[in-house]
Amino acid sequence: MSQGPLMPKATAVWLVENTSLAFEQIADFCKLHPLEVKGIADGEVAAGIKGLDPVSTGQLTRDEIEKAQKAPHYKLKPAVSKVKLPEVKRTTKGPRYTPLSRRQDRPNAILWLLRNHPELKDSQIIRLVGTTKSTIQQIRERTHWNSGSLQPMDPVTLGLTTQINLDFEVQRAAADRPAAVAAESGASLLPAEISTARDEAGHEEEHGGREERLDADSVFAKLKGRHQDEDDEE
Repeated sequence: MSQGPLMPKATAVWLVENTSLAFEQIADFCKLHPLEVKGIADGEVAAGIKGLDPVSTGQLTRDEIEKAQKAPHYKLKPAVSKVKLPEVKRTTKGPRYTPLSRRQDRPNAILWLLRNHPELKDSQIIRLVGTTKSTIQQIRERTHWNSGSLQPMDPVTLGLTTQINLDFEVQRAAADRPAAVAAESGASLLPAEISTARDEAGHEEEHGGREERLDADSVFAKLKGRHQDEDDEE
């Protein structure tokens, strides 16, 4: 699908005023609705717009206009530009640009992230709001020059990042957090074989100790009865 002229309504105004093209032909070339072109002809639409000559701007040729005027169903073809513009390659490298009107809100956004998502790394906060590591450290340690006036504000609401990017970084930090906590604590659940063996060993020790106590009680009772018999004989 071809693109329309640079100024579609101004071009349509000129074609309505200076040619006998059908409304459908003008609408197709300017990418407008036929009723909108009819409104331009009736003076109801684009009343204050000055017409733009598409021939002088190199968007349409005179021969193409004459050919279309002779055939009402012919579709105008835009002129091919003889000047080739260099292709602009977009790159994602480098710091993300933040509008000047939003830069003063970055410390508030950093404070919000530190309070609500402490699991985020400094590198993730830098990617989200386009700040520096030193600024994050100053806000965390309350040594920032404006720390007394900072108010935590959602960076998505401020327009510094998108909700999709924030959710992605939070999920990424949450996925890395359990492994780090387990490595710091060094504690883990014992296998079932070890825990079961410990329970059985404890049970056997308790049972064996009980039997030893019963044997000692029986020996003591026998000795006590023997001494009692000797006293009775005397």
